[in-house]
Amino acid sequence: MRPTSRSAALLLGLAPLAARAAVDGASLTLPWALPFAGLLLSIALMPLLLPSVWHHHFGKIAAGWALALIVPMGVSLGWGTVAHELAHTLLFEYLPFIILLTALFTVAGGIYLRGNLHGSPWTNTRFLAVGTLLASFTGTTGAAMLLIRPLLRANDNRRYKTHVVVFFIFLVANVGGSLTPLGDPPLFLGFLKGVSFGWTFTHLLPFTLFASALLLVAFYALDRHFYRKEEDLPPLPDPTPDSRVTLEGKVNLAFLAAIVGAVLLSGTWKPGVAVPVLGMELELQDLARDALLIAITAASLALTPGRCRAANAFNWGPMLEVGKLFAGIFATMIPVLAMLKAAQAGAFAPLVAQVTDASGAPIDIAYFWLTGILSSFLDNAPTYLVFFNLAGGDAAQLMSHGATTLAAISVGAVFMGANSYIGNAPNFMVKAIAEERGVAMPSFFGYIAWSGAVLIPLFVLMSFVFF
Repeated sequence: MRPTSRSAALLLGLAPLAARAAVDGASLTLPWALPFAGLLLSIALMPLLLPSVWHHHFGKIAAGWALALIVPMGVSLGWGTVAHELAHTLLFEYLPFIILLTALFTVAGGIYLRGNLHGSPWTNTRFLAVGTLLASFTGTTGAAMLLIRPLLRANDNRRYKTHVVVFFIFLVANVGGSLTPLGDPPLFLGFLKGVSFGWTFTHLLPFTLFASALLLVAFYALDRHFYRKEEDLPPLPDPTPDSRVTLEGKVNLAFLAAIVGAVLLSGTWKPGVAVPVLGMELELQDLARDALLIAITAASLALTPGRCRAANAFNWGPMLEVGKLFAGIFATMIPVLAMLKAAQAGAFAPLVAQVTDASGAPIDIAYFWLTGILSSFLDNAPTYLVFFNLAGGDAAQLMSHGATTLAAISVGAVFMGANSYIGNAPNFMVKAIAEERGVAMPSFFGYIAWSGAVLIPLFVLMSFVFF
């Protein structure tokens, strides 16, 4: 039997199982969350403690933690229940998430800025401002991969440039991704859960403008200080002299617009048609969105000149890593989300108590800081889902009566992903590229010192202003 036939047979075999009942979160105990916690701790610590092992075997490690949940759950709760939960997670969360990330990663990787600018404080500040805005429409990963190399070229004759990359991570790789579901994975997961496309822009714009403005002002002042220090020193040779900047791979600008259109389509077009798959019903608008995104990805690969991707050092490594790790994350999250949905009746009742007052009303500032602290050291996408479900998990209710709570969760997940290298996927990618180009980047704890000095005071101020 051919592989495709075997796969089809497996899916047909799972179809009746996938239609079985979902997990009852109130009946689960805390040990069911251990595989999820183990995988997130592996992601956080193994790249630092065992980098070689992690680099070569991260996919196997993620699969191991997933099996540590799936096998006991199948034995204890029934294989039909496990099949149902895995199929639901695959179809409604994991595949749409990966398809969008792949489309953004591919299209952004086909745009190349040729030429070079002079890395003056004003130029660098404008560069960061443009990247911050762009991140909401190309994704933080796309914007970071598109702009980090031109920014490094612009500053390659500067002695003091570590701060430039650190603020780039703060703004372009994190804060800038807060205005649309395309910007950062947590917000797209919220979109898949029912948060409307325009809600993030309307409700998170004040937070984004406030944080971005203060960070850009702080960066300009710091960069001007270091730039003046260099004026008294002999100039360094410039390996990439200033030259006119041109944009190559322009066809991908149209593809970026098409990605926005595809996501908007799924949020506004409601034909009321559902397609049965594995015992569940997929809405036609969601299938159309994913099909369009796959077509856009293929068109970008076919129509982008090869020199653009070569100049960007484009490769599939980052997407393969994200795909493997998030397969494990989404699988091991199943019992965690079920327990959170159970609220006071579930094993996470003490956590629920931390974010609600005596009357049961949500405490927004607690949601902001708890979501943010966990997003600083764990991946911010699953952290967002955890607190989204803790707040009730009903998108319609959260967008209206719970709007301030949803904003607190969203801002905490997106902004505080900048607090450490492991808070958001682009952070480590930017660090690695900068070190390749000879920039002396801070250590893991050195970077936390930077974020503690710059970001934590900002978040404390935001707490007083907004919460």
